[in-house]
Amino acid sequence: MSKEHAKRSRALSYWLRHAPEKGGLTLDAAGWAPVAGVLAALAREGLETSEVLLRAVVEENGKRRFELSPVGERIRARQGHSVAVAGSWEAATPPPVLYHGTVERFLEAIGREGLTKQQRHHVHLSADIETAGKVGARRGEAVILTVDAAAMVADGHAFALSSNGVWLTDHVPPQYLARAPQS
Repeated sequence: MSKEHAKRSRALSYWLRHAPEKGGLTLDAAGWAPVAGVLAALAREGLETSEVLLRAVVEENGKRRFELSPVGERIRARQGHSVAVAGSWEAATPPPVLYHGTVERFLEAIGREGLTKQQRHHVHLSADIETAGKVGARRGEAVILTVDAAAMVADGHAFALSSNGVWLTDHVPPQYLARAPQS
């Protein structure tokens, strides 16, 4: 991935998830922004831009973090927002075990409070250890936690599945968490 491509992706993530006003954007209730406005914002940042380059950011993002509307006139982040949006996350029954990647320095707080959504709309969970490891490794040496999703569902906790395969829930209390064995 080129530096320019990475800069475009980081700018989109920031604007579409956390600070649309920093890009001069306004998100609708579902988190959509006009592609024309996003292209203008990227140009103001001095980044080479076009609809083709924007589509490449959407299609080549390894986490499938963004999506374009069917006609391609709007773009949004799929999840991870700290700004208010009414996402279209489908309620779903998760696999029996999910995973969360973190780092050692957060384990004490997680042991007390569980996984909390912090400033986001949901706690993000992975269906596989590899993805959780990549998430955790962004902040240092990854520690993988297992989530007893089957027990959570049995106890009445709700889950949703984003369109890019990220499992979402409001909170994972500590009793449903365990440290995954290291390989």
